[in-house]
Amino acid sequence: MIRVLIADDHHVVRRGLMFFLKTQKDMDIVGEATNGKEAVEMTTSLQPDVVLMDLVMPEMDGIQATKRIKATYPEIQILMLTSFSDRDHVIPALNAGAAGYQLKDIEPDDLAEAIRALMRGENTLHPEATSQLQKAHEVRTLSAHEEHPLTPREQDVLAELTKGKSNREIASSLFVTEKTVKTHISNIFAKLKVQDRTQAALYAVKHGLTEPSGQ
Repeated sequence: MIRVLIADDHHVVRRGLMFFLKTQKDMDIVGEATNGKEAVEMTTSLQPDVVLMDLVMPEMDGIQATKRIKATYPEIQILMLTSFSDRDHVIPALNAGAAGYQLKDIEPDDLAEAIRALMRGENTLHPEATSQLQKAHEVRTLSAHEEHPLTPREQDVLAELTKGKSNREIASSLFVTEKTVKTHISNIFAKLKVQDRTQAALYAVKHGLTEPSGQ
């Protein structure tokens, strides 16, 4: 069972999420938080697998709550569920440690699959969030030729990962096995000193590595 904590200051939103997620046979709703401070406290006491985190809440916002949770419990996955899709919200949320970023207009079944994707170690970004990462890449001030420790093949894998592709999709695109992809991703994490796919994607955007190496 995937243990889920819902953090949102709107009662109607929490009720709607509760109603739907309770129908998922592999999910257990362990609690509801009405603000970021409660989310941090309830995470400590309930130890959920995934926190559905609203972005704008009283007392403590979702970004600050995410930072506090990830600092103590890095294994807990945070899925930001919000109405904001602009870069000023997307990038700080991902930098804070959120492994996923979805908008509240997401289809219920897609939300359930996004939660499962987090548990598989995959990043899950709404197309608008992905678009904002691409825009950040376009206006970056760092040189695209800045030295980085990745091999050309690892850069190819990173470019595909940044598009939100699963290991299977990356393997198919690059004509390699899933085992090879997993090895490359482990090497990428170690070399870039990142902990997950979302942080790796942010690194790729910042350093202009969102395109294949061409080698």
